[in-house]
Amino acid sequence: MTTSAERRMGDRIAREIYRDPDYIDDPVLAEYVQGIWQPLLAAARLRGDLTPELDERFAWEIMMGKDRSVNAFALPGGYFGLHLGLVAIVTSRDELASVLGHELSHVTQRHISRLIAKQSSQAPWMIGAMILGALAASKSPDAANALIIGGQAVAAQNQLNFSRDMEREADRIGFGVMTQAGFEPYGFVSMFEKLQQASRLNDSGSFPYLRSHPLTSERISDMQARVPLGAKTGSQRGAQPIAQPGITATSATPSKPGTPGTVAPAEDMEQAMLAARANVLSNPGVDALRAWGPLAASLGQGSQAQVRQAAAFYGATLAAVRLRDLPGAAALQAKLAEVVQTDGRAARLSHLLAAELALAANDARKAVALMESKTAPPGRPEVMLLCQALVRTGQASQASLAAQQLQIWVANNPRDAQAWQLLSGAYTAQGQTLRAIRADAEAQVAHLDYAGAMERFKAAQDLARELTRKGTADHIEASIIDTRARQTALLLKEQAVER
Repeated sequence: MTTSAERRMGDRIAREIYRDPDYIDDPVLAEYVQGIWQPLLAAARLRGDLTPELDERFAWEIMMGKDRSVNAFALPGGYFGLHLGLVAIVTSRDELASVLGHELSHVTQRHISRLIAKQSSQAPWMIGAMILGALAASKSPDAANALIIGGQAVAAQNQLNFSRDMEREADRIGFGVMTQAGFEPYGFVSMFEKLQQASRLNDSGSFPYLRSHPLTSERISDMQARVPLGAKTGSQRGAQPIAQPGITATSATPSKPGTPGTVAPAEDMEQAMLAARANVLSNPGVDALRAWGPLAASLGQGSQAQVRQAAAFYGATLAAVRLRDLPGAAALQAKLAEVVQTDGRAARLSHLLAAELALAANDARKAVALMESKTAPPGRPEVMLLCQALVRTGQASQASLAAQQLQIWVANNPRDAQAWQLLSGAYTAQGQTLRAIRADAEAQVAHLDYAGAMERFKAAQDLARELTRKGTADHIEASIIDTRARQTALLLKEQAVER
């Protein structure tokens, strides 16, 4: 299977994932994941696993979902899925790096292409539908059955599962990639132990030769043999588990399959707080959110470890914000700020959370002040929060500042759909409707929705002609819109041919 054909199939699947209500683009968690992902890509290039052709042709994009299950997966064309349930249980960057390195290796070794090539009798669109059906199965069996139709398709889908040899190869190469990138090798072992705990109740105990994946115990043993002598595993490092709502502080086993369990062992405050954020965002139910309050209250007493307090206060604050208990959230955030003041990275997360709280309380000026008070170079979370706050002040001058920052950002990150949407809002606040429509169209392009983008570009062209008749045309912007409309029309035509 050619790289271009695989990329087109991946684009089609990714387009459906972007439309899924569970898809989430959280700047804080996305930055954390990218901080692990980019070193892995660099290591794969250095090792020669990632060839220049694949590097150029594939997307190499991670899409996160608000699914509580402990799961990550590779898709055709260099797209990857990551469930927040997995992020919620990792206790170090090394553990997440082991998962991402494994999935990266599936793509660099062309495992997906080789498996799809075996299904040459099936049309590419049918294979894509089967992959989408497999992804839908975890949420709704009915939805999966609607996409996987007939016994032949089901049999073909089963053959798309990675073979045991491919899984072992992905383990071996992924281990090399993560260690080359500077991550500790014990992360692979401790992550496998967590995966084994998360899947234990779903395990039928079948013999290894009846499975498409090797037994987790086999893979743990293999990775333990690869860890250099003297390296400490996660269980040997002496850190204490961090409780989460509904989980006892002494248990590391999830209460039920697909529910993130205890974060143990914790490596640092930042990691524990990010795990708490993933837990809150993947468990939006009222009961789950309310459970964070009692947990924070219990950990706030006595001499509990600061890491556990930071995670509990952070999760409880974010949960209170989502419950619209803003006074309670403010009190919890103040306690959080006290706990994390000596840890720079954790303090940054607390600062960002304070800005989120200010925006939730409709205090855009306070959010702006909080973001502008930072002296360190801003990352994506700071840019997104600051620009959102500037627009919500209701002042055209502030919206203009937001537009300037976002223009620079999207010039360097043209696939950032969230930034394009914020830029559209900034233009709207300034009364620049033509530019706002174009930015909205670019957001659709970033999510591979070329049909929706063309509708917006055509609306922008109609408005541009109307402004020309009135003598108030923006000729430069109109020219950009015409060019982008032609480019998008070609992409839409290619998309129609694939169907």
